[in-house]
Amino acid sequence: MRASASNRFIDPQVLSRIRDLELVAKTVVEGFLTGLHHSPYHGFSLDFVEYREYAPGDDLRRVDWNVFGRTDRYYMKKYEGDTNTQLHILLDVSRSMGFSSHQVSKLDYARFLAASLAYLAMRQKDAAGIMSFNVDMVSHVPPRTQQGHFFTLLKHLETLEMVGKTDILGAIEKITHLVRRRALVVLISDFYQDIDKIAKALRFFHFRGNDVILFHILDPAELEMPFSGISTLEDMETQESLPYSPEHSRSEYLNLLEGHIEGLKKECRSIHIDYEMLNTEKALDQALHRYLSVREKRY
Repeated sequence: MRASASNRFIDPQVLSRIRDLELVAKTVVEGFLTGLHHSPYHGFSLDFVEYREYAPGDDLRRVDWNVFGRTDRYYMKKYEGDTNTQLHILLDVSRSMGFSSHQVSKLDYARFLAASLAYLAMRQKDAAGIMSFNVDMVSHVPPRTQQGHFFTLLKHLETLEMVGKTDILGAIEKITHLVRRRALVVLISDFYQDIDKIAKALRFFHFRGNDVILFHILDPAELEMPFSGISTLEDMETQESLPYSPEHSRSEYLNLLEGHIEGLKKECRSIHIDYEMLNTEKALDQALHRYLSVREKRY
């Protein structure tokens, strides 16, 4: 797999000026797909490359002998009619997602990501749906494949508003009954919650046989804490204020953040869940290309 020239990738601030989510999604997806060798229909499904392992009784005429030659394992070719993945996009709309140190808030970046994933899934004829949450499920558009459903999803994304605090575990306990069959679950959040609670939430989906992906959305200011003067920081969800001094607070904050991120990664690895951290200042199509490249190698 190869990427084309780096100027193919689009700055998030350019995407924010487009303002049309359909155009954003198509620009992002068509952009990074130009760097792939194979068909985009082998891109984003539960089994990713549209193969499954051989099982006794399978038709040997559908074994991919080229893959066998490379891996010494039997894989069956899967065709468009063989798969119909359901993609459930779970999007955090708590108030902390409104933070931004530049033109693109975390929620806007999450909208771009959700629209791009929905477009990528539906062009492959998979069903895509969206749920928004804070401490509870806020809104829900069930997965569909019908013509026009993509525009329903885009309209829904455009109307999302930030409200309330975050309680991923509490919300997911009320959401899981809506994911009835084995599906691909994408969880998009800044994950400002205790890791133990997040881990319990993830297991709700994982142990039901779902394929789960975490996209951890953070602003560059949250990643670098670049503030140079003494100031007061306010929690966007609780409105609590904390004094900030770069000499005393910055290193402690960065150590806590690093520990939180590493803790999330560790929990994800322990139950075979994919984790990808996205910086809202970085090109979204580049991030998706990098992520899908890694995913392809594994599958």
